[in-house]
Amino acid sequence: MKSEKAISRRRILRMFTALSGFALSGATRSLLARSLEPTAGQIMGPFYPVLKPLDQDADLTVISGKPGRAKGQIIHLMGRLLDLDGKPIPDARIERWQANTYGRYDHPRDPNTAPLDPNFQGYGVQHTDGQGRYRFKTIKPGPYPVSDAWTRTPHIHFDIRSRTDRLVTQMYFPGEPLNEEDQLLQGASDQESLLAKLMPPTEEMEADSRIAVWDIVLGRSSEGGSS
Repeated sequence: MKSEKAISRRRILRMFTALSGFALSGATRSLLARSLEPTAGQIMGPFYPVLKPLDQDADLTVISGKPGRAKGQIIHLMGRLLDLDGKPIPDARIERWQANTYGRYDHPRDPNTAPLDPNFQGYGVQHTDGQGRYRFKTIKPGPYPVSDAWTRTPHIHFDIRSRTDRLVTQMYFPGEPLNEEDQLLQGASDQESLLAKLMPPTEEMEADSRIAVWDIVLGRSSEGGSS
């Protein structure tokens, strides 16, 4: 399993390099500007891992020592971490965590009765490379109920720390029906900054997977609460 994960990481990095000129082209106009707007902050939420898994690498679809693969649609998530001048931020720590495909977190306080996935890592951490790049292989999280009147749209939590700044936020998927009803997304100061760009997979990827490109602009410190 260790070799499979190593192969996966190499493939993701090669694919990121090949796509960087195209996939990140949405940021090109912004990068030509003098200053970027920072990515909007969001609350951390109540399901930050209490006990972090021993396996914390960039491939969340398999767990070292287990033969299975996580259920759900595979997402190849990648992007760059930039400062307000559009310059890459290297060696920043990026933590991310999420619900599984059924909409449940591996957290003791999650009241959701949906099943856990024993093959889903749920949490990953890495540092950006010299060009500010990050990449994770994960699955698309499912929606989950918060109350009778609110079901959260699919999202992924991020806690990003550079040497000078911190951003706690959430990434969303465009075109989701629940986006229009999600109170946190609708209440964001800049909704567009929280939406990834989705693209079809390359030939090397799983046929039903998707590429999600999300550039993050880190500026003033921002961190959320516990809802």
